Amino acid sequence: MDPRIQKLAEIIVNYSCRVKKGEKVLVDCFGNTPMLLLKAIIREVYRAGGLPFAALKDNTVVREIIKNCTMEQLEFMKKIDLAEMKGMDAYIGIRAHDNVNELGDLPMEKISLYMKDYTEIITDYRINNTKWVVLRYPNYSMAQLANTSLEDFEDFYFTVCNLDYEKMSAAMDNLVKRMNDTDRVRITGQDTDLSFSIKGIPAVKCAGEMNLPDGEVYTAPVKNSVNGFITFNIPQLEQGVTYENVRFEFKNGKIIKATSNETEKLNKFLDTDKGSRYIGEFALGVNPYILKPMKDALFDEKIMGSFHLTPGKCYEEASNGNKSAMHWDMIYIQTPEYGGGGIYFDDVLVRKDGLFVTEDLLCLNPENLK
Repeated sequence: MDPRIQKLAEIIVNYSCRVKKGEKVLVDCFGNTPMLLLKAIIREVYRAGGLPFAALKDNTVVREIIKNCTMEQLEFMKKIDLAEMKGMDAYIGIRAHDNVNELGDLPMEKISLYMKDYTEIITDYRINNTKWVVLRYPNYSMAQLANTSLEDFEDFYFTVCNLDYEKMSAAMDNLVKRMNDTDRVRITGQDTDLSFSIKGIPAVKCAGEMNLPDGEVYTAPVKNSVNGFITFNIPQLEQGVTYENVRFEFKNGKIIKATSNETEKLNKFLDTDKGSRYIGEFALGVNPYILKPMKDALFDEKIMGSFHLTPGKCYEEASNGNKSAMHWDMIYIQTPEYGGGGIYFDDVLVRKDGLFVTEDLLCLNPENLK
């Protein structure tokens, strides 16, 4: 056993989920490559006194289900899987897809049906009623996305996932306080000038409890306050489709114009429901080891010097009232290599070209987190 796998299993079970004696833990595993980690987690859950359960899944099978799914079928699937989730105290989701584009050619109507009438219900219950953590696992597909060898990607993966999250958590406290004291946010960058309010909506730090890798502090804009425009400077992958040069224009919170290399698909996706053209999350990424995108939001949204905006559903912990089946984390990098940019809280520049500049937030710059 690679000792890094054992360390990751210990972080997942004892730090992220804090499994206690008698607790039921569902380990939901997509793909075959994470088997060593899956078995290490099961052993660690037993060691903590918990009761592990495992589900093995594959997106090639999910694809076949979605292609011809019906409302009756989804209702029955929801009934079965929701009953299982209601019996769990903790959820661990491992994603190791062999092909991230596996669902990319499915009709958007079927994807939306599957999301609204199955995925959203199960996910909402899991997020709001269990201790949970979601992570990837290194395989050839992810190495290709990162433009590197599998061996190099594994080294990168374990470095970013097995860092000192307790140190990161403590360093985030000042950013949480500053965001909680902030009313107006302004974001500037190349073809980007966006403003909104976060007044009264709590800021929440994420330091390894729910995502691995982790490293973000999130809140949400006041729903109708977003105005201006943004042009995302890295590719955005969602439901197997890669969107490039995505540009949004906002008026009173709503995306009123959206363009990209896939403008038609983009707008169909944004029309999933009434909440999908409003923003449900705004977050700053601070992981010091993640410096470039790889078309995987779980990594990209933690990039040091990035922020992300999320069309769709908000989290209960930082609620702005927006409800949707969609929750699409869209990432913008503000480091010099990606054109730079600034973030202002109540007209005070707090981050410039990806680095914090106020005295209270210097602790979150890379040299202080590594």
